[in-house]
Amino acid sequence: MKSSLIAAAAALLVLGATSAADAKGCIKGAVVGGVAGHYAGHHGMLGAAAGCLYGRHRAKEQEKQQQQSQVNGQGKL
Repeated sequence: MKSSLIAAAAALLVLGATSAADAKGCIKGAVVGGVAGHYAGHHGMLGAAAGCLYGRHRAKEQEKQQQQSQVNGQGKL
């Protein structure tokens, strides 16, 4: 099972990540989603794919929040 989860995560990284910024959050999300999918009816690969997408989305949201807080913080000086 571990080898199929690792293979799925590697395939997602190769196919979906065009830069390091896109991969941020994908690996962690893929691992968590793969484990959850495995325990929820042996759908580890589907869970890994969904986890990767969610992890990337979450990382982008956090990056936007950081940029906005930096812009707002600089404007108050």
